[in-house]
Amino acid sequence: MEYRQLPRGTANEKFSVLGLGMGGIQNCSDDEIERTIRIAIEKGINFFDLCAGGKNVYKPFGRAIDGQRDKVFFQLHFGAVYNEKGEYGWSRDLKLIQETFEWELKMLGTDYADFGFLHCVDEDDDFDELVKAGIFDYIKKLKDDGKVRHIGFSSHTPSVANRVLDTGLIDLMMFSINPAYDLEQGDEYGIGSVSERAALFRRCETMGVGISVMKPFHGGQLLDEKTSPFGIAMTKYQCIRYALDRPGVLAVVPGVRNLEDLNTLLGFADAPQTETDYSIIGQFTPAAAEGNCVYCNHCQPCPAGIDVGLVNKYYDLALAGDDMAANHYQKLSVRADSCIGCGHCDKRCPFHTVQSARMKEIAEYFN
Repeated sequence: MEYRQLPRGTANEKFSVLGLGMGGIQNCSDDEIERTIRIAIEKGINFFDLCAGGKNVYKPFGRAIDGQRDKVFFQLHFGAVYNEKGEYGWSRDLKLIQETFEWELKMLGTDYADFGFLHCVDEDDDFDELVKAGIFDYIKKLKDDGKVRHIGFSSHTPSVANRVLDTGLIDLMMFSINPAYDLEQGDEYGIGSVSERAALFRRCETMGVGISVMKPFHGGQLLDEKTSPFGIAMTKYQCIRYALDRPGVLAVVPGVRNLEDLNTLLGFADAPQTETDYSIIGQFTPAAAEGNCVYCNHCQPCPAGIDVGLVNKYYDLALAGDDMAANHYQKLSVRADSCIGCGHCDKRCPFHTVQSARMKEIAEYFN
């Protein structure tokens, strides 16, 4: 299992790139929920999102992490609430949110949450309401008191996400990322143009704000050629790899319905590159994305030994103002100026990026 460091976190806050969402497991028995979480932790998964799981998820989750709380990290959403039947809903009522948070901690058997999230900040009015109702101040107070270690938020909208990032108080953003959304082929949740979404992800990495990914499979639609907006099915592993290659992303958090779903996801850690190669999306690239490197490395191997995707990512981040990315570039053993202009990458790029010319551009920039 690969782990990634939370930029604004402590040394031990390293998250498994494969996380788990609890939104679909609530129909299982308590025993299966607990067993699924235990096995996930045994296999190296340490990052969880509890939103929309239903009330019955918390107690077995708490039993599963008992005695190993320091091994796991989870997101609690301030605005996700549950009715008398235990069904998920959302609210901006401060008192109800406070009661829900205290109940969650009790059921989980812990005295703190790793992330306190502003829940579902999709419109400007959502953020205004969270501030006006005192929910944002409540989370900030909880962080001061140590009951919340980090502040985060979930959103589907780049413009609103940027507004929340402007506060400078955010350590983690949960965002919907998949090829359909990023290439303007999604549904009502795939908000923002190709460039807007890419700029948001780069901004997060530049600011040191991590990203946890929701909806990596476009609600399952990308997995079936009949429902895929591209007319061709992708695999779960391709979608996960795609999301992990976006700037700023720390963990992809797909939902699981049962232990069988978990076992399928766990295969990602050992999957060969041929099973995670998502360059097929180059066949569907809209004009707005033509010529842009998406870091898929389908052009590999480079005869000169250049990691083309990584070089491009560091360049894009450096242009966005990330001094650390520029420093990382300089530490590469093989940089853009090693390009021999053979054209191998140009022929293989599914997005029709002229990488040989881009390597010259990158080399000149860093020199």
